Amino acid sequence: MFNLITIGDALIDTHVFIDNATLECDLNQENCQLCLNFATKIPITHSFQALGGNAANVAVGTANLGLKTAILTTIGDDASGKMVKEELKKQKVHTNLVSVDKQTPTRYSVVLNFKKERTILSYHEKREYDFHEDLPQIDWVYYTSLSEGYETLQEKMLDFLNKHKQIHLAYNPGSLQLKNIPLVKQVIARTDMLILNVEEAEAILNTKFNPAKIRACIDGLLNLGAKEVALTDSAKGAWAGNKDKVWHCESFPVEVLSKTGAGDAFSAAYLAARFYKEDIDTALLWGIANSSHVISIASSDKIPLNKKEMAKTISQFSPIKPTEIN
Repeated sequence: MFNLITIGDALIDTHVFIDNATLECDLNQENCQLCLNFATKIPITHSFQALGGNAANVAVGTANLGLKTAILTTIGDDASGKMVKEELKKQKVHTNLVSVDKQTPTRYSVVLNFKKERTILSYHEKREYDFHEDLPQIDWVYYTSLSEGYETLQEKMLDFLNKHKQIHLAYNPGSLQLKNIPLVKQVIARTDMLILNVEEAEAILNTKFNPAKIRACIDGLLNLGAKEVALTDSAKGAWAGNKDKVWHCESFPVEVLSKTGAGDAFSAAYLAARFYKEDIDTALLWGIANSSHVISIASSDKIPLNKKEMAKTISQFSPIKPTEIN
């Protein structure tokens, strides 16, 4: 039996830190472009490789918070695939649902870190995913980003979940999945917990996000079938709620060194808190604490909080508490 199975790609991230670049933005300091000198060597200040991918990150984060977690993913028959599996095992994530695709390499990405923001060069290739319909007993499924070819897996997953109504589904669609909004909405209709950033919410609702109308935004997502919604907005914190109440929590005032993994850290902690029967406002605080912790680290030691560290971090920033939104 597992408390949670995450479903999505696992990959190797190569993090590169650069100083010798410029940003070109419009007059509103939006729509910025990272500019590098063409046809020359660009010096880097630091680099490292680490386990990546939303499903892998959330699996590690929830395992660290005490959930018995497995990951359902497909890797290549290559050195990167072996590294993925080794890192998952090291972080106490069960790997018996990991499949090996001998035809397609393991996914990877290059993360360019500049001025505390990151630009990701991501490798996707169409692959055949294996769903494993003989899944063990589970409490939650966390479904997130996959590469091209995910449609068959998604269909099988929804059939499985519709036959097992007692299993809860948390959903955070990836960038490729968001290119097909009708398929995203099919999953939302079966979703117990929908976790998005504001850009993802804009894509699904086909509207511009307005913090002053957060209740309408969350209601719009609930009307698609989700029972609960959490919405993150970087430095502005996050909102979470259901048809009864919506809460907001500010981000903790930490020094931002690298934003990579912040969303997954939020998801892992929020989901773990709800698994432990914590209220939505407490789950929101857990998510903020975990994401704030992760962005304050810029190294391969970017390990999310455990339960003891979670309590300590929340105590450290005790003046910050979730507030109910009317």
